[in-house]
Amino acid sequence: MPNGIVIIDKPADWTSMDVCAKLRGILNERRIGHGGTLDPMATGVLPVFVGQATRAVEFAENGEKEYLAGLRLGQVTDTEDTSGRVLETFPVTVTAADVAAALEPFRGPIQQIPPMYSAIKIQGKKLYELARKGQEVERKPRSVTIYELELVEQVSETDYVLRCRCSKGTYVRTLCHDIGRALGCGGAMYSLRRTMAAGFTLDDAVTLEDVQRQGEELLLPTDSLFSQRPILLLKSDKLEKRVRCGNPITLPGTADGTYRVYSQDRQFLCLSQARGGTLTSIKNFFGA
Repeated sequence: MPNGIVIIDKPADWTSMDVCAKLRGILNERRIGHGGTLDPMATGVLPVFVGQATRAVEFAENGEKEYLAGLRLGQVTDTEDTSGRVLETFPVTVTAADVAAALEPFRGPIQQIPPMYSAIKIQGKKLYELARKGQEVERKPRSVTIYELELVEQVSETDYVLRCRCSKGTYVRTLCHDIGRALGCGGAMYSLRRTMAAGFTLDDAVTLEDVQRQGEELLLPTDSLFSQRPILLLKSDKLEKRVRCGNPITLPGTADGTYRVYSQDRQFLCLSQARGGTLTSIKNFFGA
């Protein structure tokens, strides 16, 4: 059965779940999940996990992500992007220098109020379901981190492209909305392209048509998700047996940290944490 990770360059107008459903049919594998939702408008890097690799989804979801976002000044919409209903319009007199200066307060840890058109649940109801009924409810601000934010180019008097590297849970369309508000003319996101997620970039990405043609050949090994972690190779049957049974092992002199752990024949076994010379599994990737 197919196991591994495929990095899809998600096309516009597809949901992330649409992509997973398509791949289930192509690869004939039920166990498929993605590592971070992209809205239908968005394109770009969507890590998809197949078979046993689905055990690694949580690690992809929690990682940093990078985007190229189109900011359109002068309008405010109910979805905070240009797919929504326009609520207000304003004249735009700001310059590129004004836009660049306005980005400074949005760098670092910030608070965001999630948009009503989102999948966040409040009292068991998804916000977008309430929004479609014309309801609006109070949302608590959430802490996110904007690691990098820069103006890439000015496209027109109203349109700008921003590059944003951010933490899990960041709504880039909310960021565009809030930047527009800070500039006093309103703003909405008109495009979004994810250029990095879970350490994978557009250079790693393939299209659905590529997968249709080449199938399992395009699957990356599960341990590619953890390529930045050092390798720890077990050197005895005894140690390998204990790891496969889920037991901690003692490895004196091993520096504290997170490791990719491999069997003697270099099979990827688990992601483990070393502390004080004891290695404990965080997540196992062997077995059915």
